[in-house]
Amino acid sequence: MCTQLIRSPPTPTPTPKQSLRLHDLISHSAMAMSMPYCTSSSISSVSPLPFPSNGRRAVTFPEASLSAVNSPSTTSSAARNKLLLEVKDLTAVIAESKQQILKGVNLTVYEGEVHAIMGKNGSGKSTFAKVLVGHPDYEVTGGSIMFKGSDLLEMEPEERSLAGLFMSFQSPVEIPGVSNIDFLNMAYNARRRKLGLAELGPIEFYAYIFPKLDLVNMKTDFLNRNVNEGFSGGERKRNEILQLAVLGAEMAILDEIDSGLDVDALRDVAKAVNGLLTPNNSVLMITHYLRLLEFIEPSRIHIMEDGKIVKTGDISIAKLLEAEGYKAISTS
Repeated sequence: MCTQLIRSPPTPTPTPKQSLRLHDLISHSAMAMSMPYCTSSSISSVSPLPFPSNGRRAVTFPEASLSAVNSPSTTSSAARNKLLLEVKDLTAVIAESKQQILKGVNLTVYEGEVHAIMGKNGSGKSTFAKVLVGHPDYEVTGGSIMFKGSDLLEMEPEERSLAGLFMSFQSPVEIPGVSNIDFLNMAYNARRRKLGLAELGPIEFYAYIFPKLDLVNMKTDFLNRNVNEGFSGGERKRNEILQLAVLGAEMAILDEIDSGLDVDALRDVAKAVNGLLTPNNSVLMITHYLRLLEFIEPSRIHIMEDGKIVKTGDISIAKLLEAEGYKAISTS
């Protein structure tokens, strides 16, 4: 049975159109792969980005671990003592138009914490997430981002992934011709290479990934289907969390994982996220709705307005927004 499930046809080299979709998926997920116009072979070798390096110096990766998702446990407040992410006075513009979006964002996340960012459309939430993972559409103009003690702004997107940063899709894209199991196996092996570990072959990887399917309530036949092709909204979001479970990132950025989900699918996705939490990793969620925060309990809730965080508090902030809207806390 195991052999039958993993015996998928060889992965074809993506066409230019498929490669662009693959670039989008990797860029937003911050996976350890090459970027635009990559092929399956270039993914495997983790070739460097063709983006301009702007003369940046070589960087040393902060130590990453693949063990974060192997032994799910309940987050303990006593373990929240090691700084994981520190953002100070971050400003950023759209690279092409130079329109300023972020206007001084400050955020501190410790290991074992769950943070939620809420705000009106256009307040800068998704831009902030994309800047964290190094999306080329945005240019940082000021401030700093430290991740596990290293300067995140000195890293390319795939370097940030190898360091333990992950971003999910708000709207996951399809990649025709690339099966889920091939995609995940290549991404996982890229991180193992970075850590100096031996790569896993198809059978070994299947044994590794099989228990994680139950965590996200996915059937084994999803592994042989092309990435997100023909998936429902709930299946695509589960697939995002499966990627997180496989890669074992220490910092997961989840951009509106609740959008388009019915209550059952939301419960499944939230259960999977909770199952991945340990005292050593953290989650940063972007959402509009209280319902997600009732399933995944946040340590802190931040309200963004006009490109900066204007208020921080507990779940009571989300309840106030649900009852009265943003006028109840707006600073303008």
